[in-house]
Amino acid sequence: MKDRVKLVIRNLDYSLLVFLLFILCAGFVVLDSASVSAATRYETDFLVQQVTAAIAGFVLILALQSIDLSRLQNFEKPAYILMNLMLLTVFFFGVSVKGAQISLELGPFRIQPAEPAKILLIFCMAKHLAAKNRQLKTWRQLIPSLLYGAIPLGLVMALPDLGTGLVLLAIIFGMLLAAGGSLWKLAFLFSGGIGSVVLWIYGHLNWDWRLPLEEYQLMRLIVFVNPEYDPRGWGWNLIQAQITVGSGGLWGQGWGQGTQTASGYLPEQWTDFIFCVLGEEFGFVGCFVVLALFFALLVRCLMIAARAKDLFGGIVISGVVSLFMFHILQNVGMVVGIMPITGIPLPFISYGRSALLSGMAAIGMVLNVGVYRDNSLF
Repeated sequence: MKDRVKLVIRNLDYSLLVFLLFILCAGFVVLDSASVSAATRYETDFLVQQVTAAIAGFVLILALQSIDLSRLQNFEKPAYILMNLMLLTVFFFGVSVKGAQISLELGPFRIQPAEPAKILLIFCMAKHLAAKNRQLKTWRQLIPSLLYGAIPLGLVMALPDLGTGLVLLAIIFGMLLAAGGSLWKLAFLFSGGIGSVVLWIYGHLNWDWRLPLEEYQLMRLIVFVNPEYDPRGWGWNLIQAQITVGSGGLWGQGWGQGTQTASGYLPEQWTDFIFCVLGEEFGFVGCFVVLALFFALLVRCLMIAARAKDLFGGIVISGVVSLFMFHILQNVGMVVGIMPITGIPLPFISYGRSALLSGMAAIGMVLNVGVYRDNSLF
């Protein structure tokens, strides 16, 4: 036990923890301002809950360092079954939130099983792909791995939870690429999927084709292309988000001084649109600093991946990086109008205990790969 503790202390990547801590603190500052009106409406203190979840997250990170993650690879099949059972449970017993059946109510608590499912998918896919030993160049080699990821992806899309489905798709794509999958084949599948969606929506609007999307999901795609299509309805969120971000200018209006935030014009300002609050109160400079911290965190993850002792560890980190990168690009992109609104939170910044804990668990997995890069103890 003493040797294991020494190993963790010696190999733990403290730089990654520092970047994480800075991002969390930035999130607490912005959330404290963004959740003022929300606390009154929901009669709860969002900041206290977020800080409590962050403390629990650090405990989880430390707990994950107690055993070499690669030694748990034999539990891939039970973990894969558990992940799919969790998603099935939500499908049958979930509570509808904003049109998607994504949460479970356990007494006073509401949890989102899709969040731990992201972490389980990264673990399971890493074991599955590592066993392929980079033999993923042909369609015959690639298709079984695509089907492996398609099962949980299909369950999420059936809820329907388009946002989480896109996250899982990004994870699968990134991990397949890191495991030796053909870039051209993956790009063909991706572009073909996008083209099919566009054609299907066009057919729905012009020829009344049946579309497997809820009305709110379809309208989000329409107002992404043209927010003025319904400026006081479905386009309201996007228009207000752009106004809020733009009103911050270079330096921002000051902490707690955001007019759009304080007046409540911006919806979901403590969750999906919290980046708008950051832009309004701290301006372009504040946004740049936070995005630079995210960039540093992702680069540090990739540096740890480069020192991984085996293919499994490197693929795990590729899944984590894909997870965070898509969340960041999608969340920031949707508030400035270059990505459709999907309800994806900004990691470690947006309010959400399930999302925060799963994000910190992902960081714990990355740190674990770095800690056990030296296998001399075993």
